[in-house]
Amino acid sequence: MRRYADPVEVRQGPLEDDARGLGAQGATEGPQQFLWRGRLWKVRAVLAHWVETGPWWQSTGARAATGDDPAGSEEAGGGDSTDRGTVSQRVFLGDLLTERELWRVEAGRPRPPAITPDGDTEAGISGVFDLSFDWADGHWTLVGCTD
Repeated sequence: MRRYADPVEVRQGPLEDDARGLGAQGATEGPQQFLWRGRLWKVRAVLAHWVETGPWWQSTGARAATGDDPAGSEEAGGGDSTDRGTVSQRVFLGDLLTERELWRVEAGRPRPPAITPDGDTEAGISGVFDLSFDWADGHWTLVGCTD
């Protein structure tokens, strides 16, 4: 799977029975179609659906708590210097609450009918895509594609 970080526009709605595969994890709503690089893709099936927490271990607060970045925590308002020169830490819940919802979907787009050399008709273009919805900023991103 190729990795991307491309913004996409996603239209959500009720998942049709044939699109709601085992990967939907009981979800009744999800992405129905998305616009990526000027092309409209229609979701044919939901292959998987999961939620990931953000990389909280890379945050300034976590680095300061492990001693990797004590100066950065003071700049970010993470703590106060004490008399002994140590930094008292506060837990940043925002880092722990950051989540993104991921949808692995099979999607396709129509293509003008074409006859192959074998006499068969091509059905169009399709692929498997990973779509991510970031709850912190409310934006969708295409993060992976196999086509």
